[in-house]
Amino acid sequence: MPKTVELKKQRRGALLRTVVPLWLALSAAPAWAQNAASAQETPAPAMLVADRVFVSPDRKLVAEGNVEAFQGDIRLQARRISYDRQTGILQMEGPIRIDQSGSITVLANAAELDSELRNGILRGARMVFDQQVQLAALQMTRVEGRYSQLYKTAVTSCHVCEDGSPPLWQIRAERITHDQAERQLYLEGAQLMVKDVPVFYFPALRLPDPTLERADGFLVPSLSSSSTLGVGVKIPYFKTIGPHRDLTITPYLSEKTRTLDLRYRQAFRNGEIEITGAFSRDDIQPDDGRGYLSLRGAFDIPRDFKLSFDLNTVSDDGYYADYDISDTDRIRSEISLIRARRDQLIEGKISNYKTLRDAENQDFIPSTIVTGTFEQRLFPKAVGGELRLRLNASQFRRESSLDATLTDANGRDMSRVSADATWLRSWILPWGIESVWTAGIGIDSFALSDDAAFDNDATRVTPKAALTLRRPMTRQTASGAVQVLEPIVQLGWTHVNGDDTPNEASNISEFDQGNLMALSRFPESDVREDGETFVYGVNFAHFDTSGWFATGTIAQIHRDQAQSGFTSSSGLDGRNSNVLVAGQLGLRNDLTLTARTLFDEEWSVTKAEFRGDLERDRVSLAGSYLWLQADASENRTEETSELWFDGTYDLNQTWRAGANMRYDITDGRATRAGLGLTYSNECVTLDLSLSRRYTSTTSVEPSTDFGFTLSLNGFSVKSGNTTSRRSCSKT
Repeated sequence: MPKTVELKKQRRGALLRTVVPLWLALSAAPAWAQNAASAQETPAPAMLVADRVFVSPDRKLVAEGNVEAFQGDIRLQARRISYDRQTGILQMEGPIRIDQSGSITVLANAAELDSELRNGILRGARMVFDQQVQLAALQMTRVEGRYSQLYKTAVTSCHVCEDGSPPLWQIRAERITHDQAERQLYLEGAQLMVKDVPVFYFPALRLPDPTLERADGFLVPSLSSSSTLGVGVKIPYFKTIGPHRDLTITPYLSEKTRTLDLRYRQAFRNGEIEITGAFSRDDIQPDDGRGYLSLRGAFDIPRDFKLSFDLNTVSDDGYYADYDISDTDRIRSEISLIRARRDQLIEGKISNYKTLRDAENQDFIPSTIVTGTFEQRLFPKAVGGELRLRLNASQFRRESSLDATLTDANGRDMSRVSADATWLRSWILPWGIESVWTAGIGIDSFALSDDAAFDNDATRVTPKAALTLRRPMTRQTASGAVQVLEPIVQLGWTHVNGDDTPNEASNISEFDQGNLMALSRFPESDVREDGETFVYGVNFAHFDTSGWFATGTIAQIHRDQAQSGFTSSSGLDGRNSNVLVAGQLGLRNDLTLTARTLFDEEWSVTKAEFRGDLERDRVSLAGSYLWLQADASENRTEETSELWFDGTYDLNQTWRAGANMRYDITDGRATRAGLGLTYSNECVTLDLSLSRRYTSTTSVEPSTDFGFTLSLNGFSVKSGNTTSRRSCSKT
């Protein structure tokens, strides 16, 4: 009689936990592990669960019925497993399933493996990566616990229907070898099939294992058509250089250009850098090589400082626009060092500018600007309140040596050092009135050269003081909504003493809620406001229990005398400023509307801007409208009226449409417009785009661009967190 062990356990049968050769085999060599080093670690305990375990008459250990074996992150399931101690052979009857940490799953009908699961044959096998990419084969052979060889194999990441209909795409190969150590797939005699129609044939093909995050090889190519560059294709190649560096090489070949794009990235222990650039030979400037270079990086350095840099250069004014790299019309390069703490700020910055504008002369703009800022907050116990100390230095030069005049800066060079000390203290007065007293002084020192309009050395001292009163009031309505009303009044005084100085950095100013209570509304200390001011206004807000809210501000500034230096469209010139009306409306987190408008004394609009953002299940839309009156001081000879929007709409689970436009209402024409259409499911992503740039200068011509990109999901960069799975038709 055979020796039989049966253990009854609740509904499903018996549970047996003991050490048998099968578990020792699983412990000795976790064959499906991806990291070779992990196999050398101390193995985790093994456990076997089965309905019945017994020793057969021929001395084989047999487990039957819902067999499951666990060891570490490996889980093996089968209908029946038998182990022959003499031959060391494991025989499994399916359905068989072997899972490794959720990333690799092997399915088979039957298997015969050695005791260490390193060598053997699996029949009717399938290998699935990340629950997406699957390899189905008639037979799979395991070799040395590292290689899996699959014969007569089909590879796809598409949902495979049980009715036998072909997937959207698949790769069929005579043999596929999976190298677990290198995480690579080697295909022999491979064909790319689209709906069972052969499209490409590859005698040999290598693909990264989908569980590998970084691997050498070609990335998704893209096809484009441009009215300036013709029809072309970009074929990026990704090269890893160790675990912390990589290089992407992208040849761009078209009818009118030969371009090589490069991107190098490197990660350090305390930061990272990225170098991008391109070199082109094209028909636009056939006699010249063209290109650009960009170096970006950021590093954490000792004592909480952060070093960052963004260095850029381009061969000519039209290269960025011709190759759709950027819409910028001035190139800025910058190196900055900053440390921000709760009560202290230290910042140093070096900036360089290169103009791409036809109307600007590079010699007449500040090409290199050096700035430094130190700010400190103190809380003196003797007088109470808060003391803010600020030291700011700025220096720039122009290439031109032509002397500046009262109307033209020409070659003026300037150095400035500004020091500010401001004391603030608040009190709560009777009836809930909050008062804030501000007092301080600002000192500015200037050194000028190449200037015929101002003295070479100038000094300015500006004492300042202000008293701000506000009375916040809240109430709750019968429906539970909270409403806030806050009248605000400020009496301010500044007095500028000293020499006249040029306005270099404060030519254009904005009037909004951010600088409403400031004692100087110029953006920099080149110019300071002078005189007495009276600010009055009101803030209000409504927060509804249903989720919508509304906030707003209405305010105006009155001065004892007109303030020079502000442009007419800034809303700050004259004795009385424009009336500022600003607000925001939010509707249940779906729609947010923001608006700001300035009204003059005749209640005519001098500036208006409006922005809206809509986010819903199928719609994403963002847009803005801007209107500016004509202002020669801001180099605007006619009014500006411009509309911009960008949005997408999900047509269904797989198709998404998008559009964007920037429209100049004054000129009655678009400056940019684009359309996009995307198809995406679990196994493929198709992007189609059409864009038109209408603007033209002496260095840039209008252009129309068409783009096409096809990605086979599973072997390409992930495009998002959600995908749609195709449904199988039912008859």
